[in-house]
Amino acid sequence: MTTALITGSTAGIGAAFARRLAAQGHNLVLVARDTQRLGEQATELHDRHGIEAEVLAADLATEAGITAVEERLGDRKHPVDLLVNNAGFGNKGRYLEVSMADELTMLKVHVEAVLRLTSAAAEPMRSRGRGGVINVASVAAFLPRGTYGASKAWVVQFTQGAAKDLTGSGVRLMALCPGFVRTEFHERAGMGTDNIPGWMWLDADKLVAAALADLARGKTVSIPDPRYKALMGVVKLSPRGLLGGVSSRTGRKYGPQ
Repeated sequence: MTTALITGSTAGIGAAFARRLAAQGHNLVLVARDTQRLGEQATELHDRHGIEAEVLAADLATEAGITAVEERLGDRKHPVDLLVNNAGFGNKGRYLEVSMADELTMLKVHVEAVLRLTSAAAEPMRSRGRGGVINVASVAAFLPRGTYGASKAWVVQFTQGAAKDLTGSGVRLMALCPGFVRTEFHERAGMGTDNIPGWMWLDADKLVAAALADLARGKTVSIPDPRYKALMGVVKLSPRGLLGGVSSRTGRKYGPQ
């Protein structure tokens, strides 16, 4: 049985990955900050699917948290075959309305942790000649939209570059770029969602199924829904200056309230 390590596993997209992979018979290493929720999740997945679910309480906004996960990924006696870098969050407010401390914490989680954990996983995977990494980004990566979008753009560019460098090694890397997904993400950031049209919402379980299929096909970027693929196609053809204005207005309309 193979093992998958999922950060931010107790809610939203991370929890959907955990359910899907457990149902497919993969053992899991579940990583999040809340020890109690991790324990409950591990017990449920073990009882339902008969897999082994290890828990690792770690805050990826801290040096100790990142180091703890790096060490688990580097354990060659208990190898990790798939890493899902899913942990992340949003800040409510426009540029200069969010404190510098919160901006830097976002970069710690979205950029530094992703770089370090991907590297910690990819090295032993390359030695074994197999493995995969899914770095959860966002369609915000393709829009000029503050620190969140910029950090997710870094995730996409880094993942594509690393995937190219590892071509032929047996290690697959993919950036997953969802749109709006019904999770705890917006609630935790204090963002209102009542004004987001129903058609823009994605189902986390369907998103994960599409993402894993794209990884198996060797894609390095996955936009797992036809609606968002069409939107991003329009984005690619639009002038950057126009996108800046549209993104700003959309953020006020569909973003934090």
